Amino acid sequence: MGAGGRWVRAAHTALSAALPLGLLLHRTDLQKQEERGELLQPLIFVLLVLCSILLYFKVSLMDPGFVKPEEEVKEGEDKGQGVVIPLIPGDIKLRRCGYCMVKVGIQNMLEESDLKAYIALQLLLVQPMRAKHCQLCQHCVRRYDHHCPWLENCVGERNHPLFIVYLSVQLVVLLWGGHVAWSGLYFEQSREWLQHNIFLLVSFLLIFIFTIVVLLLLVSHLYLISCNTTTWEFMSHHRISYLRHSELENPFDQGIILNLWGFFCSHHLTAWENIYFHKNSEPV
Repeated sequence: MGAGGRWVRAAHTALSAALPLGLLLHRTDLQKQEERGELLQPLIFVLLVLCSILLYFKVSLMDPGFVKPEEEVKEGEDKGQGVVIPLIPGDIKLRRCGYCMVKVGIQNMLEESDLKAYIALQLLLVQPMRAKHCQLCQHCVRRYDHHCPWLENCVGERNHPLFIVYLSVQLVVLLWGGHVAWSGLYFEQSREWLQHNIFLLVSFLLIFIFTIVVLLLLVSHLYLISCNTTTWEFMSHHRISYLRHSELENPFDQGIILNLWGFFCSHHLTAWENIYFHKNSEPV
């Protein structure tokens, strides 16, 4: 983890903890419930805040789907299937990573067998479909969506579902926190009005801004997921060869139900080439 990543995560943790703590210490609905001995809602609020922080660190620190061809070879062998290298039509040129060349231990595979060496070489030369190299992470990422500066990590095939869960929990915390901050505002005119309300006003303003950002992020991601596309593909459709040459607007779209099921319920990496060439009536 770089120094920048540590500072970003420390800032997120401090802000996520300071705002709820400040709300609990002021005369808000939560504090009034504590005084009456009604601890259920304050406890749930604190647990939600802790859950959002833990989800943040989980998404931030986990492997987003770094391309590791040696793992795909092993996974294929464990299933008794091997690794299928699709036949690519001449006009479809998949990207080659000139930055990291996917960092395969090719020499080790060469020593084991010629078949493994051939498979590894193919995976080394061509990125999996929908993968992209992130220059900040210095890795190719499967089903690359975007690099999130607030997470200091990419959002890809492995951590994208958990990223949506994190956004959902964070939105609930923010909406609840906004209501709590508003409940503590003191509206009677007095000389101490600003002194009494300054923290709650700043908190409400920050929460309002963060709520808009998180809500827009969540809605846009859910829309893209329902279409089985990514932020990168949506923004760069005209520059991605396998999308530009496809007869379909979105060759990966399998319908909303299957798209959502595959995104949230699939526990293995997807061979997107199979879906792409099936959709385009090409041999796999």
